[in-house]
Amino acid sequence: MKTTALFSMAAMSLMTAVSLATPAAAQDEPATAEHKGAPSRYILTDLGPVGPLPGQPFHITDNGLISGSAAYNGKEQATLWYKRLKANIGIPGLGGKNSIAFGINQWAQAVGEADTSTPDPNGEDFCGFAFLGYPSGKTCLPFLWQGGVMTALPTLKDKNGKRGSNGGANVINSSGEVAGLAENTTLDKTCPAYDPSLGQSQKLQAKPVAWIHGQIHELATLGGDPDGVAFAINESGEIAGTSGSCAPFSPYNFVYIQTVHAILWEKGKPIDLGSLGGATGNVALGINNHGEVVGGSDVVGDTTTHGFLWTKETGKMQDLVPFHDDVVSTALAINDGGVVVGVSIDDKNNTRAVAWEHGVAVDLNSRIPHDSTLYLLLACGINSRGEIIGVAADIKTNETHGYMLTPAAW
Repeated sequence: MKTTALFSMAAMSLMTAVSLATPAAAQDEPATAEHKGAPSRYILTDLGPVGPLPGQPFHITDNGLISGSAAYNGKEQATLWYKRLKANIGIPGLGGKNSIAFGINQWAQAVGEADTSTPDPNGEDFCGFAFLGYPSGKTCLPFLWQGGVMTALPTLKDKNGKRGSNGGANVINSSGEVAGLAENTTLDKTCPAYDPSLGQSQKLQAKPVAWIHGQIHELATLGGDPDGVAFAINESGEIAGTSGSCAPFSPYNFVYIQTVHAILWEKGKPIDLGSLGGATGNVALGINNHGEVVGGSDVVGDTTTHGFLWTKETGKMQDLVPFHDDVVSTALAINDGGVVVGVSIDDKNNTRAVAWEHGVAVDLNSRIPHDSTLYLLLACGINSRGEIIGVAADIKTNETHGYMLTPAAW
């Protein structure tokens, strides 16, 4: 009873903040082209500990609502933030122990994936919770959360009326259009041999999908790829993602897909965004309302991955190279002002949160107060006001924290 009461109080506080934040959003000035790039300094807000992967904030709206997940007593739970307010929305969830809120819109409609109480008929760990160390072994379904209620979204149905067992919702726009992935009932011949200890538990095909008015629609893949996922959507309903073949679970993008084709779907039609020269590793992860797309792509020889920016004007990827002497980069989000944020990684696998200014990576750690105990590891979201969210390491406690950066001045 005490836990329920505390959750209810936190949720009520958050919803009150939402009602106050929503009308204010219309008065805020978005980042414009003349402000393109990261400000010279930021105000840093510590969102508190989030635990190990997959705990982190994932998306921030223009009115400052943040979706993500955090560890609570050995379980991973969908979580929302507004400034320093925090609410666990994973209780009671869909009947299982774990959940993640990947996306949220300005009306506080959140989407993600959640364990159920139903054992998976194929022994799959679709959402990867068990592989990441959380008690699971159940089916995992896409959800829409609003007004304190989490509702499962449908998975794909075959010609006999049978639905796939699992799915996940990654993003939602202000019209309530949702995108993600869902299983069908077809065995995937490209999946590696079953070995959950190596993250190899997937057996069925997973397709990129969109939910419009609660109805599921399969999105086409490229090159005959059996699998795919939608990672981003804008206000016009343009969707960005990837397709490829079945692979072991990735703790970086939380899917069982070897990414091959970076895709932009316009009115349901897939557009191949190309590559930076590599044959694989091509994935679109973010899109803004101008249809500009960012993500990651292998370079020639598939020896490493660089971030990219794709625009309709050029029709090709611009290489967003890593910071200084780092060797890997990935662009994770872009706002309507064209500011791109993501991660840069050195040859020892150390990461840093970065923003790209005119194609040049800037370490965001150089733009926060020097006395901060947080080291910014990853910048995973940015809104039109230039507010950035991500994951940081507390150098005093060795805990992983969520953070938000607010531009102090342009």
